[in-house]
Amino acid sequence: MASGIWSLPTASLRSARRLKPTPQLVVGLRREDPARIWERRSPLTPDAVKRLVLEHRVIVHVEHCDRRVFRDHEFVQAGAIIKENLQDAHILVGIKETPLPDLITSPVKDLSGNDTMCSRTHLMFSHTAKGQTYNTALLSEFVAKDPGIEDRLLPRLIDYEHLTDDDGKRTVGFGWFAGVAGVLESLSAMAHAHLEIGVASPFIYTPRPHTLPSLDRLRASLREIGTRIANEGTPRTLGPFIIGLTGTGSVSNGCLSMLSELPIEHVSVKDLNGLVSQQAANLRKIYLVHAKPQDYLKRLDGNEYDRDHYYEHPQVYRSTFSTDIAPYLTLFLNGVGWAPSYPRLMTSVDLIETLSRAKAIGGARFTNIGDISCDPGGGLEFLPRSSTLSSPFYKTRPSALPDYLPSIQMMAVDILPASIPFDASEHFSNALLPYLGTLIDRYRSTKWGVLGPALDRATIAAEGRLAEKHYWLQESVTKFRAEGPPIVATPPAAPVEVTSDDGGVVIGSMGVGKKKMLLLGTGMVAGPAVEEIARRVDVELIIASNSYIEAAKLAQHYPNVQYRVMDIKEKDSYERLISGADVVISLLPVGLHASVAEACIKHKKHLVTASYITPAMQALHAKALAADVLLLNEIGLDPGIDHCSAISLISKLRSEGKRIVSFTSFCGGLPAPDVADVPLRYKFSWNPRGVLTAALNEAKYKLANEIWFVPPSGLLRSYFPAVPITEEFRLEGLPNRDSVPYLKTYELGDVKDIRTVLRGTLRYPGFSKLLESFRILGFLETNKLIRLERWSTFISQSLALQGPVGDPWKEIVKHALKPPAIAALHDALEWLSLVPESQATPAPMPPLPSESMTPLDIFAYLLSFKLRYLPHERDMVVLSHEVIAFKPGGVEEVHKSSLITYGTSEATAMARTVGLPVAIAALAVLDGKVPVRGVAMPSDPSVYNEVLARLEEVGLGMKEEVIPGVRSIERSLVPGVHDTINDPEEDVEWSV
Repeated sequence: MASGIWSLPTASLRSARRLKPTPQLVVGLRREDPARIWERRSPLTPDAVKRLVLEHRVIVHVEHCDRRVFRDHEFVQAGAIIKENLQDAHILVGIKETPLPDLITSPVKDLSGNDTMCSRTHLMFSHTAKGQTYNTALLSEFVAKDPGIEDRLLPRLIDYEHLTDDDGKRTVGFGWFAGVAGVLESLSAMAHAHLEIGVASPFIYTPRPHTLPSLDRLRASLREIGTRIANEGTPRTLGPFIIGLTGTGSVSNGCLSMLSELPIEHVSVKDLNGLVSQQAANLRKIYLVHAKPQDYLKRLDGNEYDRDHYYEHPQVYRSTFSTDIAPYLTLFLNGVGWAPSYPRLMTSVDLIETLSRAKAIGGARFTNIGDISCDPGGGLEFLPRSSTLSSPFYKTRPSALPDYLPSIQMMAVDILPASIPFDASEHFSNALLPYLGTLIDRYRSTKWGVLGPALDRATIAAEGRLAEKHYWLQESVTKFRAEGPPIVATPPAAPVEVTSDDGGVVIGSMGVGKKKMLLLGTGMVAGPAVEEIARRVDVELIIASNSYIEAAKLAQHYPNVQYRVMDIKEKDSYERLISGADVVISLLPVGLHASVAEACIKHKKHLVTASYITPAMQALHAKALAADVLLLNEIGLDPGIDHCSAISLISKLRSEGKRIVSFTSFCGGLPAPDVADVPLRYKFSWNPRGVLTAALNEAKYKLANEIWFVPPSGLLRSYFPAVPITEEFRLEGLPNRDSVPYLKTYELGDVKDIRTVLRGTLRYPGFSKLLESFRILGFLETNKLIRLERWSTFISQSLALQGPVGDPWKEIVKHALKPPAIAALHDALEWLSLVPESQATPAPMPPLPSESMTPLDIFAYLLSFKLRYLPHERDMVVLSHEVIAFKPGGVEEVHKSSLITYGTSEATAMARTVGLPVAIAALAVLDGKVPVRGVAMPSDPSVYNEVLARLEEVGLGMKEEVIPGVRSIERSLVPGVHDTINDPEEDVEWSV
């Protein structure tokens, strides 16, 4: 009987099956990382949840959180369900990155009702798309173990930062609220700084943004302060109160919106000097100068600022903000972004002049900055770190700042919108909701709606694969999985505690367990290397040199840098120093590296140099391996950055399944285009001998399927007349030694399998022809000696070494050169004062050499005097790779990677591009990040990724682009090589 009571007719069972509910889509609202104590924002408001439930017929699960600006009961009233986890959610939304332990990557039941599974979708600010190493672990969770195989059940990662409209403008973000909050935090911080100098301003009453529950209340409070200022004015000791603002985007619009509550009078840049010069300035106003790029970005060629031109050629602009605007500002609000390769708004050196001018004006000017862009070491180079809402401001002073100038107070909170969580969340939620609707439709129909392309653009990874534009991140993911967390080869340093002195100035207390680095040599590239290493307070650097003055000068600004005087000829003097170091950098002449390397092997210490691997160095490879020692060479500019950037680009293209058919690379150190025109259009900040001897090298390369060999006597006639690196100035190129071995170095295959492989040196047009004329005169002779009688006899004495000279040198030249080359040669010789009879007033000349020398050494001595850089002149470094590749069955693509950078008042471009890579690589070795041993160049990802990432941070990043094939360097070189090599009139030798 019991069986009959509980049994159901068959028809009823069929009915029950038909009534089985269809699974509903679940949207999950994630709890933010508990470690982010100020993160109270929510990507969805209760109103948005209500719309999702009623209009989109979804279930919303909200992860329990007591810190969120909206309480759990508000979401429950809107129709949500409070959960302790989001295991059932198809779509998971949060603000910041999901902590790894909380990340759900497993599939979820789809909507078919058949118990089949589908992938989830995560939306967040993931901070992965730029290759941020600290989030590689997060990114790897979205990528299949085998990058070549799709895994449709792995989740999709969508990054809010990349949600844009068709014009590329961001559509979801918090920038406006950063501006609003930044104004309040900056005014509050400034008022505190003014109290320290004995001045109480009305801004002492400024509310910090988190102290009131809504934006309306904050506005009302600032409006009240504005009324007080309009009635009573600001303190007279501060003079006219001037606020400066940069930026033209949502951040600056937020600033302008909040500042409108004050009695603002807008002024232009040209008004500033007159304003501070007034005897009776109006103190019942707040003056606001909103500086636009055209106000402070000046072209080096004197032409007007042009926005499109600037973004295409940032290297030809410089910022005058430090002199034209900054000295006048009572408070500076920085709302402009910055990217490497673009000019900084202000450098640390600029700050010295700014503060000097500001001190002369008076009013505590430019001592308070609100850097809302919050980019440490970026547009404001002297911003050392971000701050927090718990401690929103601090004082700092760059090491080079003289004692008589004041410290700078910085407000640089990196999560400003989080301080206005209610209004920021409402704005964000309204912007996000349409995209969520499209995602929901995609789950139900598998087709995108109208906003589908935007969601695709914002996708970092899906179905286990990186989105096409993010393929390059695969290398980092693969490396992370292979190596795991970095291996620390040396004992960890003692903790470094950042504190403040009584004045609030950032100082560091240094532990005793420091890592030790030794720098041998104090040449021209040492300065940037020392500065980079000294940034690390956990590292102790010893500079060893035979020059007490140079070593002391390099060490004087850094508490963690010491110096020693040594005699490099005495092995014991540097061996003792090597034995006490963890890593050694050698900036000594290349001929000394091998003996230093032997000492490093003996004491089991790693060595880093910028020089080419010599046969003597290569011979130490087996010994270094046996001693578990790394001898890392070729990590300067060329070689160095060129290797790192070339290998990185080639690896990325290869990972995309593309075949490489052409590789060209050109590099050159040159005077900046604005430096006065001189013979050779070249200047020297080091011994010219290397440049002159390089002109006597032989060369070998492959171009357009033809192998070319250039003998030593023919290099200067085998130049490429036009190398199209940039439209801003013209360049010519010379082949650089043997390019063919780089096929192996860069893993490009056999020479028969590639159309072009060529490495070259860049010079301004006319260099090669004029230097060839000098060679014909005998100035590049390296084997025979002369004792120079007078500078006016240098030509005849050099010619005489080649045999009897019957005719005057001018007659000989007429027979050997074309008329244009003769004219250029004569002008150059006059300028160099080697034909002084044509000059009314003799030009300064160096003393005559006291000993017999080769003509080349005498010429180098003369050029080092006549073509030296003057104090106001800058050098320039240009590096450019071109890789032509294609996918099987596809068309050829021309990939260009280039760097153009200029010297500053602190360091030459050459010093920075050689010294910084050496230092960055040495620090990576010191930190145990480089597993390579033996004699090596920077071909391992552990080296080149580290170097390129840091160079990007300091403004020396490579700019990559894909250009039309008709503009390729390879295409432009083919006619050039035939024109110069095969021109019979250029193929000249002296017959004397």
